[in-house]
Amino acid sequence: MALSSAAVGSLFENVNAAGKAVDHLSPMEVAADEDFWAVIQQSFSVTRGIINLNNGGVSPSPRIVTEAFVRYTWQQEDATAYTMWQILEPQSETIRTGLAEMFGCDAEEIAITRNASESLEILLMGMELKSGDEILTTTQDYGRMLTTIRQRELREGLKLNLIKIPIAPKDVSDIASAYEKAITPKTKLILISHQINLTGQITPVKKVCEMARSRGIETIVDGAHAFAQFDFKRDDIQCDYYGSSLHKWLYAPKGTGLLYVKKDKIPKVWPLMASDDKQKNDIRKFEEIGTHSAAMRLAIGEAILFHNAIGGKRKEERLRYLSRYWMNRLKDIPKIGFNTSFDPTQSCAIANFKIDGVDPRELGSYLMAKHKIFTTPIVHEEFTGIRITPNVYTTLWELDRFCNIVESVAKNGLPKA
Repeated sequence: MALSSAAVGSLFENVNAAGKAVDHLSPMEVAADEDFWAVIQQSFSVTRGIINLNNGGVSPSPRIVTEAFVRYTWQQEDATAYTMWQILEPQSETIRTGLAEMFGCDAEEIAITRNASESLEILLMGMELKSGDEILTTTQDYGRMLTTIRQRELREGLKLNLIKIPIAPKDVSDIASAYEKAITPKTKLILISHQINLTGQITPVKKVCEMARSRGIETIVDGAHAFAQFDFKRDDIQCDYYGSSLHKWLYAPKGTGLLYVKKDKIPKVWPLMASDDKQKNDIRKFEEIGTHSAAMRLAIGEAILFHNAIGGKRKEERLRYLSRYWMNRLKDIPKIGFNTSFDPTQSCAIANFKIDGVDPRELGSYLMAKHKIFTTPIVHEEFTGIRITPNVYTTLWELDRFCNIVESVAKNGLPKA
């Protein structure tokens, strides 16, 4: 049943009021304030019949976002060609401005896309490279991006240079060093994940971007998981290109994404779908995808409002608090190990653990089939484990239940069917 506008407004007022009540506390103090987070939890309409610990793939939206999406959808069904293109679509410029403020850049450097994959493929397919040029990235980068580069390898003779980086390194600079050592005279482009989706590893993006720039190498940052999960601005990472999904940690409607291209770089990047030459210098050329709904774009606005009402730094600290809650509880249990660093500068909401002698796929199936706990088994050629991603609506009781079951499996093994 849809909520009335008054009810939705009341939900948002509750979040704002809760935020004001903890203004005197530091973000780390708020992270442990269960009264504040109870209000945030009530802003979502998620089932409690399943404990969802796979928020890294795609996240539920708070009710104010879903209601906005429904409202805009109904609105664009009235005289659609007129309403959608002349009334609603122009309003997306306000959304562009809001995203630019969050990212810390000019609005004319932000394109609204459908997801991180589209944003990054625009860049990977649109940059001028020639046969023999090398693109440097890691074996842990997102599979779809590796597939994109391999297509250019096959069609144009480019070379994909894959490197291995340490898993849960003691010093994050070891990751930057691995990139630097792998550079050759033919390296023209580096792709680096701001946060690796497999383990939650936060990488030294700024150091790699600055190192690459000093050598005349372009860098694309895959921020699919980073944007709105932990607090940062563009100047903190010094990137020229950035792509992210908004339906992960911003909680925007499914099928929304962000592309940042530094203004002086826009003319030289080809759009994925052809645009008129007069748009050569316009960030909007990357949005030329044909007919699309205005509703998803406009509801991003409510997602931004919700994020800002919580506070970016408070949200980051709560997400890290939740991950450390279950990680600290399991870290001293025999047979349990981690593919994710406990260093707060190296990880936030996402973490990956393993149980010696237990196949993560079998463990994931058991957790869901028997206990209705949804997780993400990871089987990589360099490591295996289970990715756990709680969210702001996740309760400590749910994490306790998850830990109890994992402790039992570590001690007794998986029950036999």
